[in-house]
Amino acid sequence: MRWDNLNVEHGRAADTALFGADAVTTRTFDMPEFRGITFHEVRARSVLNRVPGASRMPFEWTVNPYRGCSHACVYCFARKTHGYLDLDTGIGFDTQIVVKVNAPEVLRRQLGSTRWHGDHVAMGTNVDCYQRAEGRYRLMPGIISALTEHANPFSILTKGTLILRDLDLLVRAARVTDVGISVSVGFLDPALWRTVEPGTPAPERRLDVVRTLGEHGIGCGVLMAPVIPFLGDHPEQLRTTVKAIADAGATSVTPLVLHLRPGAREWFMAWLGEHHPHLVRRYERMYAGGSYAPTWYQRRITRQVHELAREYGIGPTRAGAARRIRPAGPAPQPEPTQLTLM
Repeated sequence: MRWDNLNVEHGRAADTALFGADAVTTRTFDMPEFRGITFHEVRARSVLNRVPGASRMPFEWTVNPYRGCSHACVYCFARKTHGYLDLDTGIGFDTQIVVKVNAPEVLRRQLGSTRWHGDHVAMGTNVDCYQRAEGRYRLMPGIISALTEHANPFSILTKGTLILRDLDLLVRAARVTDVGISVSVGFLDPALWRTVEPGTPAPERRLDVVRTLGEHGIGCGVLMAPVIPFLGDHPEQLRTTVKAIADAGATSVTPLVLHLRPGAREWFMAWLGEHHPHLVRRYERMYAGGSYAPTWYQRRITRQVHELAREYGIGPTRAGAARRIRPAGPAPQPEPTQLTLM
């Protein structure tokens, strides 16, 4: 593996490696939930990562305590980043997990630097920070606490129900800074879920997270992603999903059509050829122009989802807003929320 002279998040050469080969410890655990998974524990030199200027993302800084993801989503755009370490972007991405074991202490030090200006920090934007490994390594409580101590705004995007373990920490953070939470639920079809997102909690359990967060005063949006062409985009499928999102009390819903970047594209197309071979040619035509579905298709899906959201009473998406819990008072009503990274 290439551990040296690597920008961990973007695969570009750096003057100083974020961690070196002598700082890597490889472990396996004989537990059912970790069977077949290898963990590479590293001591990172930096965990605040600047997003490239050319990125479409509406935030500038991220923290990603893990690399690789046991959710094993066949479409995950982050698969390509495993190749920067000479790791396999297919099954290796699902089973070879890099863990930045000192992420909380490094983040606390970086947040305390005079060079840091308190910019918004997005998490869960590369791989899920509440994937299965977090149950063992417990990095997020320290990360959330560090951000809270510095009243630093942050957002989290997750498919993991493990976020509820840190509910008290999130409530505490939201009293002092802006906190945006969003859960990813692209569809409810159980057969599709089991094959395309085999390591994730069921979509209904993720919606339970939305419901629970709302009950504790933290508004939660839903990233309806991915909407998968020809498998999850039928009007009745969209209606069923949006209704369930509304019933869970989501503050907003933001649709995102499947995109297939290099690394993910090859893995997804192999999966498609095995499970839905009759769709291979349709996908080749739809994505002939690059990683993204045609603009007309994206606009159609967005329009359909927004119309359904209005029908079921979900407020419009508001980019850039986040949730802050106000000081205790006489039964305040929760305010609308939208995750900043949307």
